[in-house]
Amino acid sequence: MDYKSTLNLPKTDFPMKANLPQREPELLAWWDQVRLYARIQEAGKGRPRYLLHDGPPYANGRIHIGHALNKILKDIIVKSKTMAGFHAPYVPGWDCHGLPIEHQVLKDLGEKKHALDAMAIRKLCRQYADKFQNIQREEFQRLGVLGDWENPYLTMHPAYEATIVREFGKFVERGGVYKGLKPVLWCTQDQTALAEAEVEYEDHVSPSIYVKFPVAGGSTAVAAKFPRPEAAAESDPASGRAPSARAAAVDRGARRTARRRRRHHSRRAGRTR
Repeated sequence: MDYKSTLNLPKTDFPMKANLPQREPELLAWWDQVRLYARIQEAGKGRPRYLLHDGPPYANGRIHIGHALNKILKDIIVKSKTMAGFHAPYVPGWDCHGLPIEHQVLKDLGEKKHALDAMAIRKLCRQYADKFQNIQREEFQRLGVLGDWENPYLTMHPAYEATIVREFGKFVERGGVYKGLKPVLWCTQDQTALAEAEVEYEDHVSPSIYVKFPVAGGSTAVAAKFPRPEAAAESDPASGRAPSARAAAVDRGARRTARRRRRHHSRRAGRTR
């Protein structure tokens, strides 16, 4: 008996097999044909706006699972906000500067990098970033992420850089910018500055030493706090820095222990007994 014919099942034209490798590109092409994103934005005008800022990925290679997770989660948020009644445009972006791009370009150049000046290497970095920005854009669209892919923001666009300069000018006008001294971490291999977040310190044990600094004469503040001061001792856990040490600063409000030379301390101890 054919039991299938005894069941009251719905009849549809849906194929039993999803066949997604072929169907998904067709669906994405249809979205592009009907201008789905643009029509969603037109329908959302006048609604409360919800903006999700796209923290940009580096344009330094093809996307990986981390990129996919990042973009898909953002796409879920934007689409859910759209369905909740918000006007939620999404403008993707790319970070086109920085060590990851420089490192890959120098790696591809090999020994040729020594024959190029800084301007030539920067031009190659720009070309490299532009290449992978376009590759990543196609790969993100393949994930089904909706956005204004024809007008992304790129940190190497002149308009973007001009905005940074204008905003920096506002900080200067308000007095929020000053010139000072700050140690800058430098990579001798890549010949570039490093951010503190890019540096990992290896565990290392160094001997701790004590360095004696003579007290400068005529210091009334030190003399008032420590009668007959002779020297100040400083403990340094990194002995490699000792040769470059020039002075020890004493805070007026900090507590310090004054210790006389051993022979004075012994005589004083003997009298008090």
